[in-house]
Amino acid sequence: MESVIAELRAALGDTGVVTDPEVTASYERDMMPLAPYGSPLAVVLPRTVEEVQAVVRACARARVPIVPRGAGSGLSGAANAVDGCVVLVTTKMNAILEIDPDDRLAVVEPGVVNLDLRAAVEKHGLFYPPDPSSYDWCTIGGNLSTNAGGLCCVKYGVTTDSVLGLEVVLADGEVLRTGRRTVKGVAGYDLTKLFVGSEGTLGVITKATLALRPLPQAPATLVAAFSTTAAAGAAVSRVVREGIVPSLMEIMDRSSIEAVERYLRTELGAGPGCAALLICQSDAGAEAGRRELAAIEQVCASSGADLVHSTDDVSEGRDLLTARRAVLPALEVYGAWLTDDVCVPRTRIAELIGGCERISAEVGLRIAVVGHAGDGNMHPTIVYDAASEDEFARARRAFDEILALGLSLGGTVTGEHGVGKIKREWLAREIGPVGLRVHREIKNALDPHHLFNPGSMFDAR
Repeated sequence: MESVIAELRAALGDTGVVTDPEVTASYERDMMPLAPYGSPLAVVLPRTVEEVQAVVRACARARVPIVPRGAGSGLSGAANAVDGCVVLVTTKMNAILEIDPDDRLAVVEPGVVNLDLRAAVEKHGLFYPPDPSSYDWCTIGGNLSTNAGGLCCVKYGVTTDSVLGLEVVLADGEVLRTGRRTVKGVAGYDLTKLFVGSEGTLGVITKATLALRPLPQAPATLVAAFSTTAAAGAAVSRVVREGIVPSLMEIMDRSSIEAVERYLRTELGAGPGCAALLICQSDAGAEAGRRELAAIEQVCASSGADLVHSTDDVSEGRDLLTARRAVLPALEVYGAWLTDDVCVPRTRIAELIGGCERISAEVGLRIAVVGHAGDGNMHPTIVYDAASEDEFARARRAFDEILALGLSLGGTVTGEHGVGKIKREWLAREIGPVGLRVHREIKNALDPHHLFNPGSMFDAR
């Protein structure tokens, strides 16, 4: 392996190659505590596509696995190292290469932080919609690799819905350019969507052309409190059925509300009997936004809401969203957390929350459910004592039972976090043997030596 290290240093310089075990250990895993990980041979930090090509070719010659990685904010183990691999970190490739206000697009490198891109395009009156909860430190490359979502998916979709084209380094070191800069284009297979969400198993994304939207109006916000999750679920279903499309529609269950109120030392206005809280926003602006929220308010009231409050005060709306985003740190007060990621039909949200309450009672651990009610993507979060092997085992059991529950309700085992190294068996269960065979055939065609992120998503052989 010394020859590989020497070749990498020749291509990237000494500062671009890290082999000190104390440093490389910090690149071994992402934020998912259940996913396995190994010790890398080296960590490389290329700055150009040519350097990425050099890394891929050097590793290909020596048959050394490559694990692409962004900021490490993932929650599926998709960026976890395997023993003897090279972790290819793209955070140094962080240039916003172009912002085109006329064609409403941006061209960026993978290391650009999501929030930095949003701030940059906002100066041109434009908007980049995908907003994962870690948007203040996660990178576009990681968002692309996992097809990340966020709070605004109900109106604007997930990451792939904002991607026009990609530049990707393939397993032989060649550069593939997919997609286009035009709004429409159907020439050939849609290779762009193939690579988005592939979790670094097919190539290394080195550039992306992203579609932008006009900057929305300042949002108006609505909060509705329900004494039962069934009533909250009925309200969500009616909003969808009546064709109302808010820019955001989030749900918090009783456990998450209690944790946030304790953590922020404030009341959310839900009241002691609240079992579920809906937070909605409209960014339509002016009278259109008021009509949209008025329609949602009527739906919530007729569905049995005990309290409905709406405001066009941006600061107040921001505070409500701060409460929603504070759920995970609020749960850390009680112990370590393990967040799941299932997506169910929007008509089954209440059943999922009820099922999580049952699982919580069975395993004897706190489970708080928050999620994107507008698209059915729920994040049940299990709290446990990390020092207790017994509680860790019960948390793992709860994690799997929640996935089984999601599938039984007609859902999927991941809505936005990805499969990674933690849900491989669940992917196989969801897509079936034919689907798994097709995945393997695509992997074998593009990465015949199985160098890219081996062991992630599925067993390639």
